[in-house]
Amino acid sequence: MLRALAVDDERPSLEELLYLLHADPRIGTAEGAGDATEALRRINRALQSGPGGPEAIDVVFLDIHMPGLDGLDLARLLTGFAKPPLVVFVTAHEDFAVQAFDLKAVDYVLKPVRKERLAEAVRRAAELRDNTPPVPAPIPVHEPDPDHIPVELGGVTRFVAVDDITHVEAQGDYARLHTDRGSHLVRIPLSTLEERWRARGFVRIHRRHLVALRHIGELRLDAGAVSVLVGAEELQVSRRHARELRDLLMRRPAS
Repeated sequence: MLRALAVDDERPSLEELLYLLHADPRIGTAEGAGDATEALRRINRALQSGPGGPEAIDVVFLDIHMPGLDGLDLARLLTGFAKPPLVVFVTAHEDFAVQAFDLKAVDYVLKPVRKERLAEAVRRAAELRDNTPPVPAPIPVHEPDPDHIPVELGGVTRFVAVDDITHVEAQGDYARLHTDRGSHLVRIPLSTLEERWRARGFVRIHRRHLVALRHIGELRLDAGAVSVLVGAEELQVSRRHARELRDLLMRRPAS
């Protein structure tokens, strides 16, 4: 049974999270804290009590945007302890996922929190607490629909058309998919997308960028430097990829 601490400065969100945690049979106890400072005091008591003590906490469900000390700050402080509790981020903002996993977070759950998604985070925390390797967050090896890729936004899974993706940017073990209407962060390495979408006209132009040939508007040469214009964005092309890109563009059918 996991002993949990939920941290959120918005009372309705905190109460909803505690309600969902109490409903999970793997949660033994669940307490709440209204800010990171209060949470830190509670975690200090837990660490002094020891892992088997009455004050112990196994996992912290942590909001990010809070006044004063925010969730990322608290997580950084916890990394300095010898045996800190596990951390699951619960936030309305998808932009901090890379930083969260750099801080060894168990999971990153987007608000509004769905019962099934939170249950997956609890499962992963329970497995890790019991020294069983957690199952990675689901990444489809074969997409049910090869023309679309699932992305999670605000607790809702949406399907982005691959043909709408102009380019992809590497962000650690994640990739940010860019379209004309915005961007989406997915937990898939750029190298995986490069292999999966090569036949769909995507080409690597830099260690950080994968670009759809059909969305390249211009190829620019300036004092030996090569770049491409994708929509309104100019992206640099590394020397090792420049020749292949020029050859592919020359062979591209005229629109």
